Amino acid sequence: MFTGIVTDLGRVRAIERRGDTRIVIATTYDTRTIDLGASIACSGCCLTVVAKDGGWFAIDASAETLARTTMGDWAIGTKVNLERSLRAGDEIGGHLVSGHVDAVARVVDRRAEGDSARFTFAIPGEFAHYIAPKGSVALDGVSLTVNEVDGAQFGVNIIPHTQRVTTFGDLAPGGRLNFEVDTLARYVARMMEGR
Repeated sequence: MFTGIVTDLGRVRAIERRGDTRIVIATTYDTRTIDLGASIACSGCCLTVVAKDGGWFAIDASAETLARTTMGDWAIGTKVNLERSLRAGDEIGGHLVSGHVDAVARVVDRRAEGDSARFTFAIPGEFAHYIAPKGSVALDGVSLTVNEVDGAQFGVNIIPHTQRVTTFGDLAPGGRLNFEVDTLARYVARMMEGR
C-alpha cells in the first residue's frame, strides 16, 4: 500500500529482456534499508525488489505488466516516480494507493495556469464513472485531486513542487501515464451496482 507521495525520482539504468523483463532502476534511496522482496511503487506500479546494490534496485516485470502499463515503453534513462511502501504509523499525505494499475491515461492538454500547470487527461471510457470532481486519482503513482470531469476526460493542476520532484515536469500532450482508480470510488461503484 502507498499514499501517492513520490519520495524519489529514479531512472531506468538497464533493461534485460528474457522470460520476464528485468529492469534496473537507479535511486537515491539507501538500498541497505530495502529488503529483497519489498514492494516499491515505480510510476504507480507495485513491483517487487529482486536484486539491489548501492544506488540501484531491480524488479522483474511480466508480459502482462508490460502490456497493461507504460512500462513496456520504458528505455534506459526513463525517469520513474518512486515511493516505498507504507509502514504502520506513516503519514498518509495523499490517498491510499494500491499500485495496481487499471489503465493507461493520455495527456490531452497542458497549459500554464499561474505558477501551476493545468493538465487534461483522457482515460478509457469504462473508467469514467469512477472519476468525480474533488475526488482522487493516481497517475504514474502521484496522488492528485480532480478539478473537473467531462466524460472520459478530467483536469488537474500540478503545482511547481510536484513538477520538480516527479515526472510531471517533462510531461507533454500525447504522454502516457499509469492510471489507478481511487479505492473508495471502486467500492462505492460496486455497491451502487447491487442496488
